[in-house]
Amino acid sequence: MSPRHGDGPALAGAPAAAAPGAKFSFWSSMADLCRLVLRSRAPGLKSRLLLAFVLVVIGKWTGVIAPLMVQRIIDSLGHHAVFGLVIGLIVGYSVLQFISQIAPLMRDSIFTPVSQKALALSAVETFSHSLTLSLDYHQTKQTGGLARLIDRGARSTESLIRTVVFNLGPTVIELMMASYILTTRFHDWLLAATANASIIVYIIVTVTISNWRIKHRRLWNEADSEAAGLAVDALMNIETIKTFGREARTVGGYEDAMDRYAFAAVKANTSLQLLNAVQTVVLRLGMFGVVAIAAWQVLQGRMTPGGIAACILIMQTVYGPLNVLGMFYREIRQSFIDMEQMLQLREIKPEIADATDAVELPAASERGAELVFRHAGFQHNARSLGLDDVDFRLAPGMTTALVGPSGSGKTTIVRLALRLLDPQSGAVRLDGVDLRQVKLSALRRAVALVPQDVALFNDTLFANIAFGRPEAVDVEVWAAAEAAELAPFIESLPLKMNTRVGERGLKLSGGERQRVGLARALLANPRLLILDEATSALDGRTEAAIQATLRKVKAGRSTLVVAHRLSTIVDADQILVIRRGKIVERGRHDELIVHGGEYAALWRRQTRETPATEPLASAGQFGDSSVENAAEETR
Repeated sequence: MSPRHGDGPALAGAPAAAAPGAKFSFWSSMADLCRLVLRSRAPGLKSRLLLAFVLVVIGKWTGVIAPLMVQRIIDSLGHHAVFGLVIGLIVGYSVLQFISQIAPLMRDSIFTPVSQKALALSAVETFSHSLTLSLDYHQTKQTGGLARLIDRGARSTESLIRTVVFNLGPTVIELMMASYILTTRFHDWLLAATANASIIVYIIVTVTISNWRIKHRRLWNEADSEAAGLAVDALMNIETIKTFGREARTVGGYEDAMDRYAFAAVKANTSLQLLNAVQTVVLRLGMFGVVAIAAWQVLQGRMTPGGIAACILIMQTVYGPLNVLGMFYREIRQSFIDMEQMLQLREIKPEIADATDAVELPAASERGAELVFRHAGFQHNARSLGLDDVDFRLAPGMTTALVGPSGSGKTTIVRLALRLLDPQSGAVRLDGVDLRQVKLSALRRAVALVPQDVALFNDTLFANIAFGRPEAVDVEVWAAAEAAELAPFIESLPLKMNTRVGERGLKLSGGERQRVGLARALLANPRLLILDEATSALDGRTEAAIQATLRKVKAGRSTLVVAHRLSTIVDADQILVIRRGKIVERGRHDELIVHGGEYAALWRRQTRETPATEPLASAGQFGDSSVENAAEETR
């Protein structure tokens, strides 16, 4: 009978939507929940809902009327008792109790596929939405915290379905039925008033203290997410931790987070025990009052002994749902707390999305894509400088290289070309169409990127290469691997293409990861290939081989190259020198050398042709130590 129930860190949340700081609407959330269930596509959805509801009503009704059978059994045991009648009443009582206890089990079994389908749909929709959010959003969020947020949200959906639809609602109905019987059956207003007063006080106490506990629960959730985020972040960067010997420091940070978690957990659990204690006092006083009044009625001859037994059983029937009501109210409130971050996540609008009138790209030409930047500008919030009036044309089948110091804007140009960002002024066009008017799916098929730091999935080599075009057959995947000079390495492995590459591909060397990334891009067969220092981690022999391969695969496609080693772009059709977000020089390699500007100074520096007496300031005007940094990269 005690209302004590366990409490733990939330593993649930829900996928409704609410703006940060907005008032939470219970009924709006329940409407979202109903819509989620109806579109869950669970097998036999309507019949399962109907059958589950019927079982709820049957279970609650039999549980309420069973105590009245006990009253008749006891009262029939007086003089002239008929044994057969007594046995019949006992059998009837046992059947009612059996039905009241088996009905919820059958209901749960029937409805579980629905709740699990809703949970899965909630997780998929939230995960899908998170993937539509901007790259900047994901780069500023802790991966572990975001994963935990999605997990809590999905589980909260199942929790709310279970508690509200098939427990809280039926419990309220059962309370009303029991109160009605207690009031009308025994015709004593004091008995009914005492029972109802205890119920009302219990509900008020439960709601008040549960609301007060919200802040402790929220702090507990925040501490839980923080600790999980730190753990995932550390495990994802285990190589950095080991190479710098920062295990102790990392463990110390995690220990601090767990200390905050433990402190919040103590607060949450202490407040829970306080709630349980107060609930127990209210229930015991209520039971004492009802039994005392019933006993007085028996002594006065206004109630039979069976009546007092029935009163006790009815109060137990009432208090059973009350215990559950307290637990369910706390669980619902806690689920709503768990929903808060999920609601905010679902409310975030993707910065990059298809326009309502988005179109497909025109058919690709045999030569490749035309990429045009027309006075494009972009200003990062976290930086004082951005791109300013960037204007150039990459003709079909040609190669344009971007050169400049770190922070000059090369990566921003690449992200604009990929439409990971939209220009704040001007436009970026691919084959004559503004990228903002192109369907993202069409753009992703048309453009492929080989980044400097290739990110791989913890899967096989085959799966990582085939990610560029999942429908590709084995022969095509192997051809892409051979084109990326990766085939000899794969052939040397015991499991060949089935070799797993580890978390983020850390089982491979930097050069091997870059070759996998290159193979993946070549398999995608894009009309525009973007190489962001794609051979920086390769040895000289492999780089020369891949450069030769790249010269071959450039046929039929356009190429945009970001380069620090100028020796890799001497054959580019156009070289753009970027400084502080502007194009300060443009031309072919030989033209820029003759021009004698910043590109020529950097070329001399990298090829050791700078006279010993030439000041560094004139050797390159990239600013600060950019020239030295560029030279350092070639050593």
